[in-house]
Amino acid sequence: MEIKTVQSFIDYYGKIRERTNRIIEAVPPQHIDFSYKPGKFTIGDQIRHIAAIERYMYGETIAGRKSAYPGCGKELADGYENTVTFFNEMHRQTLGIINGLTDEDLTRKCLTPANSEISIWKWLRAMIEHEIHHRAELYIYLNLLDVKTPQIYGFSAEEVQEMSVKL
Repeated sequence: MEIKTVQSFIDYYGKIRERTNRIIEAVPPQHIDFSYKPGKFTIGDQIRHIAAIERYMYGETIAGRKSAYPGCGKELADGYENTVTFFNEMHRQTLGIINGLTDEDLTRKCLTPANSEISIWKWLRAMIEHEIHHRAELYIYLNLLDVKTPQIYGFSAEEVQEMSVKL
């Protein structure tokens, strides 16, 4: 997928974020500190990580600055409500940066944290892929807790199979 206009990206990213918000809304607040294994991200860490990377790595680098990723610990936001507030605020700030781009800026190069040059449109695509990756991890975490999770596109795999033509 090539991103050619800022507005088309914003529209697409809005749909991605809606699906991420649905899984975050399914998190029982009492499980915000759940991790499947000691030393691994908690549910809260996953949410804060999506937010902090979006704003402080992707947002900063597309603005022409160096990555300022601060990590994803509780010092950024502790508890379910504060974590969701942080998540939404980081997204709002990043959208402000993206909305400041012109369509021509999308072909401009930015520097990744590894000092590799990449077109801004490709870096924005990577940001979406990163969010989807961590959203999938949230699904797994919630499944481990036997929490009912929302379907991404409205149907489960079993429901799609039932509706499908039998070969």
